[in-house]
Amino acid sequence: MNHKELALKAREAQSGSYSPYSKFRVGAALLTSDGEVVLGANVENASYGLSICAERTAIVKAITEGKKNFKAIAVVGDMDDFCTPCGACRQFLAEFCRKDFEIVLINSKDEIKILSMDEILPHSFGGEHLK
Repeated sequence: MNHKELALKAREAQSGSYSPYSKFRVGAALLTSDGEVVLGANVENASYGLSICAERTAIVKAITEGKKNFKAIAVVGDMDDFCTPCGACRQFLAEFCRKDFEIVLINSKDEIKILSMDEILPHSFGGEHLK
């Protein structure tokens, strides 16, 4: 699957957003190493701290379905600029994604920007530091 196709899947996922408070819809499409795509959208809660981002929704769905190897994630939001993963999502991605993992960002003009894990979370902390 190419970056444009993955971006279209992220737009599709965005329609599943539950964002009655912020009105900020985010969609994510997580590409597994075997070519499957797992969709996620942000889900808000009146108790804001209980909300979950689209990226973490997709990863949690994939992990609970037995998928643990990922190639890329596409992320799209309701903004003109690129919607990058928040700090919590960056740490979550670092836990489950290899160094060659790609973060595909899509803006409202359907322009695509690709970042690496090292670019979004340099000097990350992970499970290998706890051994």
